[in-house]
Amino acid sequence: MKLVLASRSPRRIEILKELEFAFTVCPAAGPERTPYKRPHLKVADLSAKKALEVAQKYPDALVIGADTLVFCGGEVIGKPKDEKDALRILRKLNGVWQTVYTGVTLIHLKSKKMVRGVAKTYCKARTLPLAELKSMAGKHLDKAGAYAVQDKDDHFIEKMRGSRSNVVGFPVELFTQMLKEFNYEAN
Repeated sequence: MKLVLASRSPRRIEILKELEFAFTVCPAAGPERTPYKRPHLKVADLSAKKALEVAQKYPDALVIGADTLVFCGGEVIGKPKDEKDALRILRKLNGVWQTVYTGVTLIHLKSKKMVRGVAKTYCKARTLPLAELKSMAGKHLDKAGAYAVQDKDDHFIEKMRGSRSNVVGFPVELFTQMLKEFNYEAN
C-alpha cells in the first residue's frame, strides 16, 4: 500500500524519512477552517480534512493528514502572520506552560477506513528578555507558536512532558500506533 503525506511540512517529511518510510508528498490545498474551538477537536478536524482531500486523489493509498497548534491561556495559537505577530506570540508564551496538540488522521478510501488521534505535550518556556524575544520573532514564521524545539539554536522551551516529536509537528508514537490499524510497516 502506497503512503501519501498530505503536508509539505519539512519537519513531517524529515521525521517520516528518519523512520525509513517510502512515501509521496501531496500537500492539501484547501482552506484550514473548522467550526471547532477546542484545540483537540480543532486539530483532529483539520487533520481529517487534509487527509480526506488528498485521499480523493489517491484512493488506493494510505493518506496521512496532520495539524499542529499551541494552546496557552485560553488561546489557540497557530503560525504567526508576520514578525510582529510572532513577537506577540512569544511574549504570551514567555516563561509559561503551554500545550502542543497535533491531530493525525490516516485514511484509506478504498477500504473505507479512517483512524484519527490527537497527541498532547506540555511545554514550559524559559523566561527570556524582550531583546532576545525580538531576535527570535522572525526565525520561525512557519511554525505554530513561533518557536522550533528541533532548531539547535532555539532554546525557548526548557521543559517538556510528553512527546518531543509532537512538539516538532508529528507525534511518532501516536502515528506508529495508528499504523497498526492498517497492518502497515515501513519499507
